[in-house]
Amino acid sequence: MEVKITSENFESLKNGNLPLVVDFWATWCGPCRMIAPIVAELAEQYDGKIVVGKCDVEESDDIAMEFGIRNIPTILFFKDGKVVDKHVGAVAKAKLQEKFEALL
Repeated sequence: MEVKITSENFESLKNGNLPLVVDFWATWCGPCRMIAPIVAELAEQYDGKIVVGKCDVEESDDIAMEFGIRNIPTILFFKDGKVVDKHVGAVAKAKLQEKFEALL
């Protein structure tokens, strides 16, 4: 299940017990809509192992600015509160799944 990332919950999720994957997106972004089903599917597949969050860059621009997000979609991978991987742009499910596996 995907979690909506907000300024209020981001720090606790980032520093939680499970790795965190954050999909930075916007409603008007075509490539974001293309990868959304893939991210949702992986969120279900890794439920209980990895927290998957969606961060709307227009609603939570402070988080996007903190990590220098200039292009979307951008997916950040956090482990122990630190960014350990990043992907910018649309991506195939197999490639994204490799990155999820690397977090475990």
